[in-house]
Amino acid sequence: MVLESTSGALAEEHDVVMLDLDGVVYVGRAGVPGAAAYLGEARERGARLAFVTNNASRPPSAVAAHLAEVGVPAEEADVVTSAQAAARVLRERHGAGARVLALGAQGLLEALAAEELVPVGVEDDAVAAVTGYGPDVLWRDIMAASVRIRDGLPWVASNTDHTIPTPMGVAPGHGVLVDMVQRFTGVTPTVAGKPERPLLDTTTARCGAARALMVGDRIDTDIVGGRAVGVPTLLVMTGVTGAAELAACPAEERPTYVAADLGGLLEAQPVVEAGVVDGDATGRSAVGGWTAQVRGGRLDVDGDGSASDWWRAVAVACWQHLDATGTPADTTAVHSPVAPSAPGTTDR
Repeated sequence: MVLESTSGALAEEHDVVMLDLDGVVYVGRAGVPGAAAYLGEARERGARLAFVTNNASRPPSAVAAHLAEVGVPAEEADVVTSAQAAARVLRERHGAGARVLALGAQGLLEALAAEELVPVGVEDDAVAAVTGYGPDVLWRDIMAASVRIRDGLPWVASNTDHTIPTPMGVAPGHGVLVDMVQRFTGVTPTVAGKPERPLLDTTTARCGAARALMVGDRIDTDIVGGRAVGVPTLLVMTGVTGAAELAACPAEERPTYVAADLGGLLEAQPVVEAGVVDGDATGRSAVGGWTAQVRGGRLDVDGDGSASDWWRAVAVACWQHLDATGTPADTTAVHSPVAPSAPGTTDR
């Protein structure tokens, strides 16, 4: 599979742009360089922005306030969280007034209340359990909830993200807790967040999207989630995905488009030429002044051009190699150029 191309800018070809937040619009409290300006221009070109996050710890009002702080105006209704998706799943299964054991932060509690569910503690009567990311969740509560799930209490997890981007670097996410509870209980939860359908189905229905685009920095959640609901996807390289992860991406998880950052929304997506491989070259590509090839299992990139085209060349050459050999290319010798919008950004 090669990347797809477009004749017009993505923001003009899609009526709704669904954006992951952590690693795409902001990292921690700080905005991703250039993101606010790019999103403002995307709105001016007619795209509606929907902010879709697997982070279940904060209510939509807090997320909207954070977006405003980093220069991206947003209404509470523009934000859809995995906590809201989890609460909707529980409401559909158990009805209004159901008592739900809630293990998470304020965003999860408010989402349950908004669906007319009653969040309760780990020792209270409940018809189901729900878990979400919460940095202040106590170990004793995790133990008590795990025992009840093991003994038969139905379990919904907001998401299974194993990592989250933070100012200190990539850190453990809610998926680490889910894995631990799952190993102890032998129970697989119903998952509401990406890559499962509930979160994105909720978003497209709320926005009335006819031509939605999913934008994210994670292959395993954002890109796989977009593919699951049948919408094109844009992978941006400002979060947890780097060259090694891109090179190892299997065909069934690959994005439709790749860009260095959200500036990709304002561009027509170019054709990436996939070169004929021969001899010891198992992957070749060219786009926008860059040529990438894999020889002896090692990726090399030559030329000059934009950061986005560099990433596109890398993706196609590495995917050719992976499909031909079954082994990801060694990307340790290459370093991406810094995007013009992001002075001071480190290479990934």
